[in-house]
Amino acid sequence: MAPIKTIGIFCKHKPPVKKKVLEDIVLWLEDQSFNIVLEETAASIMRRGNGCDPAKIPNLADLIVVLGGDGTLLGVARLSVGHDVLILPVNLGTLGFLAEISFPDFRNEFNKLKDGIEVENRMLLNATQFRNGNKIGEFHAMNEVSLIKGINSGIIDLEVNINNKYMTSYRADGLIVATPTGSTAYSLSSGGPILHPSMNAMVLSPICPFALTNRPIVIPDGSELAVQLAYKGPTIRCVLDGQERTPMKYGDTLKIKKADTPVKIVQLSGKNFYQVLREKLHWGAKPENGMRFENSEE
Repeated sequence: MAPIKTIGIFCKHKPPVKKKVLEDIVLWLEDQSFNIVLEETAASIMRRGNGCDPAKIPNLADLIVVLGGDGTLLGVARLSVGHDVLILPVNLGTLGFLAEISFPDFRNEFNKLKDGIEVENRMLLNATQFRNGNKIGEFHAMNEVSLIKGINSGIIDLEVNINNKYMTSYRADGLIVATPTGSTAYSLSSGGPILHPSMNAMVLSPICPFALTNRPIVIPDGSELAVQLAYKGPTIRCVLDGQERTPMKYGDTLKIKKADTPVKIVQLSGKNFYQVLREKLHWGAKPENGMRFENSEE
């Protein structure tokens, strides 16, 4: 792996990262002789000019430090598609499923890079939208691609084919196609299973299906899905990682598959996935740790 010389800095926009936090990290990295490239928001907070166009940073940097929560990381991951750049997330949010390193631990954790870099490849989804046989858009998502009904529309009908073979039709409020990383996000809230991030799979989770027998299903990550809005009516929304969205009309087809390149997340803390689940989802919590169980004796 090539040595790290240039580090890009991204930070969350709302609410913005505190200037003291950002300066603490940036000035310390500069003292370590790294070349720092600040994204526009970070530059504004530090009052260092206009900053760099966010879309250009993945091509300039060897490593990107993301200061924020999982939402900030997801946006950077989509920008980094096709670039061989490492991403180091630092959690300044509340949940932080993906950003495991906390700000107070940053210096100690970053110094561990001298002993070698452990990289975890996280799967991305590629979604291509077709209308009348013509490609009209191409998108990427790290967590999930969701097809969701409009505000004033009722149940929607979605026809799903896998590898050119008809699978089923969903009558539901929507459908989530999630990566293993995204299995702990929107898909989990809709009743989907948790997948280990190293699994080669995708999960399809219907949102409030009309038929209770329509349950989530796990499929191989080599599959190509074709999802079509199967009725004439209001448009629906295709939502990427809960952040970007594009409308889908009757007859449109959305083809979803595993992207050619993964997101490279730097692992520093030594935590394993099961430890993260215990901490974030409070698995195994005992009553004395603040959890209460129904019908427990007073």
